[in-house]
Amino acid sequence: MDTGGKIRSYNILRHLARNHEVTLLTYYGGQRDSTYEAEIHRELPGAQTIYTAALDGSVAKQMLNYLGRLFQPAPFAVSKFTHAAVQRVVASWLRENKFDVAVCDFLAASRNFPENLDTPTVLFQHNVESVLWQRRASTEANPAKRFAYRLEAEKMSRYERRTLRKFHHVIAVSEHDRQQMLAMDPNCPITVVPTGVDTQKYSVAPPASANPPRIVFTGSMDWEPNIDAVAYFCQKIFPGVRAEFPSAVFQIVGRNPHSRVQNLASSFVEVTGTVPSVGDYLRDATLVVVPLRIGGGTRLKIFEAMAMGKALVSTTIGAEGLAVENERDLVLADDSTTQIQAITLLLRDSVLRRRYEVAAAKLAAQFDWVNIERLFAEVLQEVSRGTAGDRHNSRTAG
Repeated sequence: MDTGGKIRSYNILRHLARNHEVTLLTYYGGQRDSTYEAEIHRELPGAQTIYTAALDGSVAKQMLNYLGRLFQPAPFAVSKFTHAAVQRVVASWLRENKFDVAVCDFLAASRNFPENLDTPTVLFQHNVESVLWQRRASTEANPAKRFAYRLEAEKMSRYERRTLRKFHHVIAVSEHDRQQMLAMDPNCPITVVPTGVDTQKYSVAPPASANPPRIVFTGSMDWEPNIDAVAYFCQKIFPGVRAEFPSAVFQIVGRNPHSRVQNLASSFVEVTGTVPSVGDYLRDATLVVVPLRIGGGTRLKIFEAMAMGKALVSTTIGAEGLAVENERDLVLADDSTTQIQAITLLLRDSVLRRRYEVAAAKLAAQFDWVNIERLFAEVLQEVSRGTAGDRHNSRTAG
């Protein structure tokens, strides 16, 4: 569980399994991982794992994989997660009507589902993928990468629009995402189930008293939007913060830091790599920042920090889709000047920072995974009964 989407899926699954009969089909490539398979079966008895042996890992292997799929009509981000063995199992299960309702988790898995779905089937959309790729293309400086991102965005736009029509219902993670998908298909039945947080794991921490002040960013550090965010922060924002707080430390906390991230490390920028617990770093943070400029979906990192009672400064994109209010729950700032001003003000004014810490914890408490799973289950039950609305009726849960 090292990315936001995986964390979201896991928490919804584990709560669903307490009240419903749940079967997980999970598949993966790269190296065989018997530990993963054993843990999945322990967590969710009856789960089925399929090892695909698909290329994974090094940049060179990924590039070979990409080039091999370059002329396929389906986007690479979907075709690389499509596998014949998975398709056969899914088709067989749905044909046999083994379940009341099926869920395709992520658009990436969608080609593993047959075109004609015999079982009521829901697409769980964690992101609007075409928007994510368009943003990546618009901010990429490298010409070769920019071309590849534009090609992927075009393929993804066509594929995503077509795939929304394939499933009986769609679950989005925010109203913002829902509106973007409705622009692709106005008749698509879409329900919003917001993102959540484990309030037991991420419990409210005492006000930070670290000296020097610690500014923390968390996330998977091999994901392009996060790489761009911390590089931008170090180049355009942190120097302005250090002009007023010379001893301030910026901690980049997350797995698999890209070489661009590793190169940011210095005496005042710490790149941790994979850590046993992100919560340990959040607990000691004076302030949490989310300077994302590209990306999609919703950020679990914001609710995790809020649940621990941390003041946040985020871009509008960083907090996109979350039920947060600027200058009540957090501070939204989109250009480097306003971000520097917001960060330095909160570092300087402990009373103001404490006000944001209290408001953040209060908001996050409403989004415990127990509440989110209940909304998710309601949608699945309605879809299985055929009462979730047709292609001319969509609604919002929560």
